[in-house]
Amino acid sequence: MKTLAGVVLLTLLGGELAWADADNGRNLFLRRCHNCHSVGPGAQSGFGPQLNDLFGRQAGSLAGYNYSEAMRHAGFAWDREALAAFLRDPEAKVPGTKMRFWGIGDSDDLRDITDYLETQHHAP
Repeated sequence: MKTLAGVVLLTLLGGELAWADADNGRNLFLRRCHNCHSVGPGAQSGFGPQLNDLFGRQAGSLAGYNYSEAMRHAGFAWDREALAAFLRDPEAKVPGTKMRFWGIGDSDDLRDITDYLETQHHAP
């Protein structure tokens, strides 16, 4: 019985921790990404492309945004790993990208921003 209670408690805590990660990711996005990128209902591209429904999208393919030639020819679709690599070091992931960003070295922050962006499924 103690084992079952422990599993239930860990499951509940895990759910809360996952939400806390996405919530932290939202805060990180607002501090580090929001000046150039938008998400949510009515999000539009500006200095950077809007990031709704990012995962599964071919890099450099969002209609209406003027990507660098390097990004248009990057040859990958966005997933968790590609996004983490790009946010860690944009120039290393896509040499010639026009995104000027120092990068995020903290793996927990990368995970949290990715968790948050996975929740962004809105029509632009």
